[in-house]
Amino acid sequence: MRRDLFDEEHLLFRETVREFLTREVVPHHAQWEKDGIVPREVWKKAGELGMFGFSVPEEFGGAGITDFRYNAVVLEEITRIGATGLGFSLHNDVMAPYFVDLTNDEQKQRWLPGFASGELITAIAMTEPGAGSDLQGIRTTALREGDHYVVNGQKTFITNGINSDLVVVVAKTDPAAGARGTTLLVVERGMEGFSRGRNLEKIGMHAQDTAELFFENVRVPVANRLGDEDGQGFVQLMHNLPQERLSIAVGGVAAAESVLETTIEYCRNRKAFGKNIGQFQNTRFLLAELATEVEIARHYVDKCIVALNAGELTAVDAAKAKWWTTELQTKVIDRCLQLHGGYGYMLEYPVAKAWLDSRVQTIYGGTTEIMKEIIGRSFGF
Repeated sequence: MRRDLFDEEHLLFRETVREFLTREVVPHHAQWEKDGIVPREVWKKAGELGMFGFSVPEEFGGAGITDFRYNAVVLEEITRIGATGLGFSLHNDVMAPYFVDLTNDEQKQRWLPGFASGELITAIAMTEPGAGSDLQGIRTTALREGDHYVVNGQKTFITNGINSDLVVVVAKTDPAAGARGTTLLVVERGMEGFSRGRNLEKIGMHAQDTAELFFENVRVPVANRLGDEDGQGFVQLMHNLPQERLSIAVGGVAAAESVLETTIEYCRNRKAFGKNIGQFQNTRFLLAELATEVEIARHYVDKCIVALNAGELTAVDAAKAKWWTTELQTKVIDRCLQLHGGYGYMLEYPVAKAWLDSRVQTIYGGTTEIMKEIIGRSFGF
């Protein structure tokens, strides 16, 4: 079925993004996988092309456009080439609402120009060693002392953790108040007592810097708090999570589409028992099944993007998109790897890397089980 989500300007932007990635990313990503990190220079080059901060007001260097379709274009093109080291989607899709919607005028002046230019890389520090999906269980504290908060705690699995300049830290300003005692603070690179642990070794996404962060009596100015008062953090997180989960769903469908496309081509050319493996009924039936499910998922996700732009995307709809598409992604890639036979287990074939990179999709941003819980609670049982 014809995809009608994008207008002409989005298609032109896609050409620009694709050309940039072909020139600046594709020739280098394999080395970045070995290095375990993407150089900051590529962020600045992407910023020069206007690939960041679409919703950032023009006066601060952004496009001043609230249209998630541009975000989707960037993420789809990055996913198409398997450039999982680029933390652009976290910066664009997850962090932008915090820095655009929750900042005051002074904070906008300080942070938004660098956000849009790629000179300031952002991250969010929610997960802790003892608190993942259960955000109310975080133990990092930020106790008020005059014009500062004193932050103590530890975070883990932080995307952009090594490269980040601005980290939105989820902390308890009133540990006795539960969710109502949670506040979001922006911790900046170089603040005394703020340190980064090792760049974590993962089974996939090797070029993506994922780190542990440590806070030991870090004095964060009250001027770095997001929101006008303490205790708003949990509500702010819940408000922004649907867009984060939609972003993951966009990537999930794009990855499934890309791997399925290359697998169909592989089946046209790979011979077994004297004929192309695509001529076997089992292969055709499996590819038919996968193609159908991926296309159905694509249209649901596109509908969610339209809803987000209209301010109508609910937490339940985002949860449906997130769990279904990421489970589908892992299924599609696993079946496609099987069709590649022994070659599918070789890292020189894109399907092998995609298989490794995809496994985290059903975990971060809220596990499949948490997504089903959100949906189940909506029934009012």
